[in-house]
Amino acid sequence: MLDDSDRFRLHVVSEALRLFSAQGYLATSVDEIAGAAGISRRTFFRQFRSKEDVVFADHEILLQQAAKHLADDHADPWNAVCEAAVIVFERFSEWNDVASRRYEVMHEVPVLRDREIVTSNRYERLFVEYLRRALPDAPDLAVVQFAAAVIATHNYLLRRMVRDGVDTTSNQLRNALAEIRPGAAPATTGADAADGEKDVVVAVFSRGTAPDRVADVVRRHLDGLS
Repeated sequence: MLDDSDRFRLHVVSEALRLFSAQGYLATSVDEIAGAAGISRRTFFRQFRSKEDVVFADHEILLQQAAKHLADDHADPWNAVCEAAVIVFERFSEWNDVASRRYEVMHEVPVLRDREIVTSNRYERLFVEYLRRALPDAPDLAVVQFAAAVIATHNYLLRRMVRDGVDTTSNQLRNALAEIRPGAAPATTGADAADGEKDVVVAVFSRGTAPDRVADVVRRHLDGLS
């Protein structure tokens, strides 16, 4: 849910990207952005430090929302990170015009592409730091690899949606993340292993995972045990 301040910032972002898309990033002045958004130049600079900042201001909103979600209590921290990525994806689905115009603008301006990489790294750092706190005994390499895989999966599906116009849902993202998250592993006691008992596989999936996806993941894990 957006408060009035976030709605205002998103309005300015939308107007700025509309102008950048229509007449070019370098050719658009702060005064033109302020005029299109119905604000003064002074108000613009109270909210944004530069034209570059306004391009990515919606990410600031989403980083705060993701951090707020992770601050809640979660029984499964791995899944909490997946759901944080889904929250970001759902907002961009709602703000598809903003995301699509930003992609067009970044394609023409190298410095903005560099800024996108930095912004993406901030999400990854947020996820890593959360998992380190929530799962202090988890292998650090596993934590870093998982956070990077979540970001890469999210970004791939988001770019496919905004760049190629492919209809993509949050459940598709959940299903893709279910394949990379820790959650399906064999469990046996030493006595059972010595006696040649069969392994027991415990699989955990996000709510809403498609049944055929569940069957496929479980089948592949079982095949690996045989």
